[in-house]
Amino acid sequence: MNARVRKVREDLQRRVKIYRARRARAKSKATFIGVTGSSGKSTVTALLGHILAAHRPTYSRVLANTMNSLVSTLYKRMRQVGEVDYVVFEAGASGVDTLRPMAEMLRPHVAVVTMVRLEHFASFRTVENVAREKRALVEALRPDGLAVLNADDSHVAGMAAGAGCRVVTFGTAEMADYRVTDIHAAYPDRLTLSIHWRGGVVELKTLFPGEHLWLPTAAAVATALELGVPPDKVAAELATFQPLVNRCAVLVADGGPHFIVDAAKAPWHSINLALDMVAKATVGRKRIVLGQISDYSGSNRKYATAYQTAREIADQVIYTGDHAHRSGAGQADRDSGRFVELSTPKEVSDHIRRTAVPGELILVKSSSNLHLERVALAWTHDVKCWIPVCGKREGCATCGLYEVPFDQHGDHVRQGRRARRWQRLRRMFGGGPS
Repeated sequence: MNARVRKVREDLQRRVKIYRARRARAKSKATFIGVTGSSGKSTVTALLGHILAAHRPTYSRVLANTMNSLVSTLYKRMRQVGEVDYVVFEAGASGVDTLRPMAEMLRPHVAVVTMVRLEHFASFRTVENVAREKRALVEALRPDGLAVLNADDSHVAGMAAGAGCRVVTFGTAEMADYRVTDIHAAYPDRLTLSIHWRGGVVELKTLFPGEHLWLPTAAAVATALELGVPPDKVAAELATFQPLVNRCAVLVADGGPHFIVDAAKAPWHSINLALDMVAKATVGRKRIVLGQISDYSGSNRKYATAYQTAREIADQVIYTGDHAHRSGAGQADRDSGRFVELSTPKEVSDHIRRTAVPGELILVKSSSNLHLERVALAWTHDVKCWIPVCGKREGCATCGLYEVPFDQHGDHVRQGRRARRWQRLRRMFGGGPS
């Protein structure tokens, strides 16, 4: 098959999938909820889905937040799970006019917007362009729809103007419809908060390790309450929700360190939020591992500023990856061990293994390309995949091959495909499950 024929066939298949997705959306009687924002949308989607699932049949699509994922959700995934009352979809934006087509296909009944920050700088250039893109989800709402907006973020709160539907707000601001107070987290104490709303006050306990996670918590809780979930059920489900893998997830090694793994994203605006978790922790010894910051503009200044903040918080700061040399750490800090520069995740893992103190807190903060979650996983699993940068976008927990050397991943995947094919054949011809 030549390239031209292949391209025509692929385009036809894509058009058929989109047609089926639109048809499935039109036929569905579910309430569709779209969640977007520069940060926090994955946690909101997962947490809201967790709460709603205890109330009514719910399907949530988390992390996979592209147009292809939405098409798959509508025409394939929902058919597999059957009819549901709620569909919660995380909608991401990687550039101008990437979210609007998703919003128009999703046609949400509810739109949740967490915050607007300048990410994907090469595509957006300005925070106003980011806000304009996120607004598309609100603009896709029908007159009887609901927008749930962050009152503390002027770019998000501004989306209420001309929304053409009902709007409720959440935040610490006095005028917020869901006003958040009494925010507290100091690891090992997990996040607690109160939310004041028209139904009274809801006291909430979570398993989140940091105060900044009040925002996705409030967004999910406000949406659930607006959808009619009883407050006591919201509080009960929230108390059992585990943080998403690589998004401030806590891993406690038996007789070893306590890890907070925040290695999915590292935009500049999130660095101080992560460091603040460590600063407020009440444990004896603290260490910070910093990999790659997502924003490349002003890298020297950003890595140096992050180090100066981190060294005042932690007993040791470890930099790794291609930008580790940008720390600006002085020779005295290097000689004393206050600062350690290491080239690869494996070197970081070995260093921590040699020097770990039981009960110490170690923050692992990086964008996803380095897969620094392996540093923590190595305490509970036999990690054998230590290639510095594998090129895979999904985290190690999603990939599931971190106990297999990287050069054997292809064989492992092919063996799995053959095994699944053989199982299907056995079922087709009456062999039953193998």
